[in-house]
Amino acid sequence: MPSGEVGDREWMIVDPEGRLVTQREYPRLARIGRASLTARWRCSTEGRAPLAVSSRDRRGPRVSSSSGTAWFPRTTPATTPRAWLSSVLGADVRLVRFDPSHRRLCNPDWAGTSGAHTAFADGYPLLVVTEASLADLNRRLEAKGEQALPMNRFRPNIVLAGMEPYDEDHIDTLAVDGVVIKLVKAVRACQITTTDQDSMQTGAEPLQMLGTYRMDERVGGVTFGLNAIIVEGEGRMLSTGMDVEASFAF
Repeated sequence: MPSGEVGDREWMIVDPEGRLVTQREYPRLARIGRASLTARWRCSTEGRAPLAVSSRDRRGPRVSSSSGTAWFPRTTPATTPRAWLSSVLGADVRLVRFDPSHRRLCNPDWAGTSGAHTAFADGYPLLVVTEASLADLNRRLEAKGEQALPMNRFRPNIVLAGMEPYDEDHIDTLAVDGVVIKLVKAVRACQITTTDQDSMQTGAEPLQMLGTYRMDERVGGVTFGLNAIIVEGEGRMLSTGMDVEASFAF
């Protein structure tokens, strides 16, 4: 990541006790749009002036969660009034930033001795899904009389085209433009996938449908997509349309 830019999953919203706040508790977070990941972290929502925070300002005391869970390594509070986010959500919250001096390692049960690490992502730096997997899920939903779902329900970092449904289950590594990515763990689909990112309405899908054919006892729930770590090329930029070479392990 170039110096001065904002990294993925580098910011988080927390309550007064330092506990993570997500769409599980506040579906309205779906309406806060992230405008950029450059020298300023920007977000906006209807009826309010955008919020902008300098990525170069790392002042402020380090804080940690009262619960002491892995979600809360040391962070640096963003230097912006909490009023903007609190008024949008109707709750007392604030923005914190991942402390770059802290190294949050991925679970070695899945990442091994790779030394893979992440910021505020849900355990791993990348989530990989194929277009074909979503198409298969949507065919099943539509056959049941349900609406097709967009990819943003699953919030992947990398979406692969030109593959068969659930090929990602069997991919060992992806190689693209000097970057090698290793797929290490099936992603347990969470409650947030049931929130429409436009209307903020919640429902039973896709979890109900995935439960009929995507249950994985290893992760204790239904799965969609694969968590991945970066083996080589950390810091390089990938863009839509790049050719990817996949190696499989069955």
